[in-house]
Amino acid sequence: MIVSDKVSEPFNSTENTFYHGFTFAGHPAAAAAALENLDIFEEEDLNGRVRENSPLFRAELEKLLDIDIVGDVRGEGYFFGIELVKDKATKETFNEEESDRLLRDYLSPALWEAGLYCRADDRGDPVIQLAPPLTIGPSEFAEIGGILRSVLKDASSKI
Repeated sequence: MIVSDKVSEPFNSTENTFYHGFTFAGHPAAAAAALENLDIFEEEDLNGRVRENSPLFRAELEKLLDIDIVGDVRGEGYFFGIELVKDKATKETFNEEESDRLLRDYLSPALWEAGLYCRADDRGDPVIQLAPPLTIGPSEFAEIGGILRSVLKDASSKI
């Protein structure tokens, strides 16, 4: 930033601070990239693609409801959560220790090793959060579903 001495003078002491110049806030290169990203959304109709494919993604994930620890599938668009439960009939959730063992000790590394990069979250009830790229479609939904089925069935047998 270039300013005159008159403008910068009040900030020359340690008593006053002028918060400016953060490279991530309003940086011209970042702003240009963001604008180009918005153009790509429009050119490739990514929002339309998600609206069209979301029911297919949901249907693929809902196939997992036959696994003992899968209590619910919820979400919209390409952002879904798979709720994990201890008791499917009562929807009883896992206690803190069980949740920690299930999510951190098993699911997170197992999903990663299987090639599915997602978030196993325990900030409330245990949930696997999915937010894949907006460019994927049915074949990738099937791949995600297959990985989840394998890992969740294995996790279910270990509890």
